[in-house]
Amino acid sequence: MSIVHKIGRRKTSVARVYVRPGSGNITINKKDSKEYFGTDVLVYKINQPFLLTETVGQYDVTVNVFGGGITGQAEAIRMGLSRALCDINEEFRGLLKPHGLLTRDARMVERKKPGQKKARKRFQFSKR
Repeated sequence: MSIVHKIGRRKTSVARVYVRPGSGNITINKKDSKEYFGTDVLVYKINQPFLLTETVGQYDVTVNVFGGGITGQAEAIRMGLSRALCDINEEFRGLLKPHGLLTRDARMVERKKPGQKKARKRFQFSKR
């Protein structure tokens, strides 16, 4: 098996994930995953596909991610990793799908409309 390349998206974040057999190193934008994401919750989100498929430490991961905030980026990486693992072994699909890791969350920020304060909020109305 050579390098598997998949894309994960969440909100406005796009993550290009490259998975190859290795020792379990995760590099995000040329930084270590723990250095890139300061909190343990976001590092856990990235490792979740490996924990569910029991493949921790078997693959090296290189990620290029841009757009959005850190939570959206972490969830985009998680989706890309899940897709890559399914490409490596079809049996992983049954483990990842019930946890919602293969479902694209299409919720995006609604655009601001002209003549309004925000997307739905209006300017204050005065009758008199």
